Amino acid sequence: MSVIYQTTITRIGQSASEALGDSMLITFREGAPADIEEYCFIHCHGTLTGALLPGGELQLGDKHYPVTAVGDVAEQNLRELGHITLRFDGQHEAEYPGTVHVDGPVPQALATGCTLTFVA
Repeated sequence: MSVIYQTTITRIGQSASEALGDSMLITFREGAPADIEEYCFIHCHGTLTGALLPGGELQLGDKHYPVTAVGDVAEQNLRELGHITLRFDGQHEAEYPGTVHVDGPVPQALATGCTLTFVA
């Protein structure tokens, strides 16, 4: 497996952690509109160098999550906007076009400086 995307969380929107309570984590690159930033984990945008597919893995800090489903526009959104909605529910069909589903426990909290990595 090799790294296809890596970034670091630089800011956390005021309401971003509330989504963790709904088993979701929403990211957006730096420079997001203020009304969107409030709900997102903001990161210094990385470069996507491979396909985002089920069977890959999300690494969030020192935790590892298998990717179980990828929505139709999730890869494009990540590449262009650094925007992705992660669902920690292990579903094998993407609920929404921009959603990536992973299997594992929802992080209790994330701090700035945490790395987010996809490997394929």
